[in-house]
Amino acid sequence: MSDEAADRSFPYKLLATDLDGTLLRSDGTVSERTRAALAAATAAGAAHIVVTGRAVPWTKHILEDLGYRGLAVCGQGAQVYDAGEHRLLTAVTLDRQLATLALAKIEAEVGPLLLAASRAGLDGDIVVAPGYRVHDGPLPYQPIKDAEDLWSAPLNKLYVQHPTLSDDELADVSRQVAGGLVGVVMAGKGIVEILPLGLTKATGLSLAARRLGFRAPDTIAFGDMPNDIPMFSWAAHGVAMANAHEELKSVADEVTASNEDDGIAVVVERLLG
Repeated sequence: MSDEAADRSFPYKLLATDLDGTLLRSDGTVSERTRAALAAATAAGAAHIVVTGRAVPWTKHILEDLGYRGLAVCGQGAQVYDAGEHRLLTAVTLDRQLATLALAKIEAEVGPLLLAASRAGLDGDIVVAPGYRVHDGPLPYQPIKDAEDLWSAPLNKLYVQHPTLSDDELADVSRQVAGGLVGVVMAGKGIVEILPLGLTKATGLSLAARRLGFRAPDTIAFGDMPNDIPMFSWAAHGVAMANAHEELKSVADEVTASNEDDGIAVVVERLLG
C-alpha cells in the first residue's frame, strides 16, 4: 500500500459487517473493490469484525477466504469465534423447555410449523425436519425423519416456517405470543429464527468489542435484515444496503448501494477521503 493510503485516517475504530446480503454478493463472494476498501480501513487503524446469523461451521470458510484472523460474531450473537485460533470464546444455547413452550404457543395461534435447527459447537450441523423448505445456497444440512430428533444435541437456534404466512407475518405473530419466552428474528428470505431470550447480534458484538478494547461509539455497522436492528441501535452509525429490508432502512443512519454494487466499499472509501 502506498504511503498516501497508509496515512489515511478512518473515523471509526471498529467496522462491523453482516455477511449475507451485505458483505457477500449473491454468488457468495466478496468483490475485489470491497476487499481493498476493508484492507485500507484496517491499514488506517480500524478493526473489521464479521457479525452474522450463520453459525461458525457455515462462516469459517468465508473467513478463511478473506484471510480473516480476528474475532467473529456468529449465530445471531450466540457465538464469539476466534478465527485465528479456531476456537469458540463464548457460546449460548437455546433452552429446550422454553423453546418447546414457545413453539406450542405459536402453533396454538397459527397451526403446525415447519422446523429446522442449528446445532451448537464448532462443527454443529443444520438439521431439517420433514416439510421445511430449504432455499438454494451454500449451507449444507442434514435431513431428519422426526422433528423430535431436532433435540438430540444442544441447539443455537430453531428455524420456523409456516405453510401460508409470510416471513414478516410469522415473525410478528411469534413475537406477540411467545416473545416473553424466546427471541424471534427475521434473518432472510424464508428464515425466521427462534433464539434464547435477549440474544441479538448486539449481544455478541458488544462482547467481542469489549475483548478488543472498543465501545459502541467507536463502531460503524453494515447490514440488510431486521436481525441487524439491534446492532444498528448499539453502534454509533448504522448503514443499510440498498437491498435491505424496509424495516432496517427505516432505522439506519444512511442507506448505501446494494451488496452487488459494493455498498460497503462506497461508504468506506468516502470515510477514508
